[in-house]
Amino acid sequence: MIKLSLYGIREWLGCGIIAILLIAIAMYLAITFKYYVTGWIFSGFVVLVWLCIAAFFRDPPRTIPGDPDILVSPADGVVRDIGLVDCPEIKCFEDGKSRRIGIFLSVLNVHLNRAPCRMRIEYEMYKKGCFHDARDGRASKENESMTIGGIGDMDGYNFPVAVKQISGAIARRIVCPVRIGQLLEKGRIFGMIKFGSRTELYLPDSDDFEILVKEGDKVYAGSTPIARFKLPPDEESPRNEEQNIK
Repeated sequence: MIKLSLYGIREWLGCGIIAILLIAIAMYLAITFKYYVTGWIFSGFVVLVWLCIAAFFRDPPRTIPGDPDILVSPADGVVRDIGLVDCPEIKCFEDGKSRRIGIFLSVLNVHLNRAPCRMRIEYEMYKKGCFHDARDGRASKENESMTIGGIGDMDGYNFPVAVKQISGAIARRIVCPVRIGQLLEKGRIFGMIKFGSRTELYLPDSDDFEILVKEGDKVYAGSTPIARFKLPPDEESPRNEEQNIK
């Protein structure tokens, strides 16, 4: 049985009710005027449309890698770009460059976003903006977006990390019901972008992180390893008890 996300209950439940009403009306008219074939064809079309809408809000199970040094993809889709960027608007990276991994999500992808690692939310910013195609280079800076950032925890080592949800030409609603101080475990669902969009992962510009994907790779939220945190070789113990996120 396919599980549907509650983030889309207004859409899939509302459309389901409308579909039932349309089918009931179609079958009544078909029986009354003896257009049985037409009634069945129309009803089948309505069911197909509803299934397409419901499928967009599907929430398939994902196996989260247990490796403590692995960060996972925050979204399903295709890696569009990887590079160093200045992002002073993101509080945890306002003093320097960060490494950004941009992921494009088509309408066929699962649009639920997941935490790339264990992280505590310390910053969130919603920005109104345009609705360029998510593949457009202007989308990252000009489109409507929601950014969450905070402190990531990799086996006791802490570092800044942020995820940015960006709307596209079709996507017009970002869902991100997180709050400051909230702790997200690696792979946990924290929101979604409805219909085609873009998700960006921001990591420190540091040799401590090895990027495990390249442009053009298909990734899956919560299950695809997207980067590896390299523990310092001169440390006997990876634990930093004062900074470790509980």
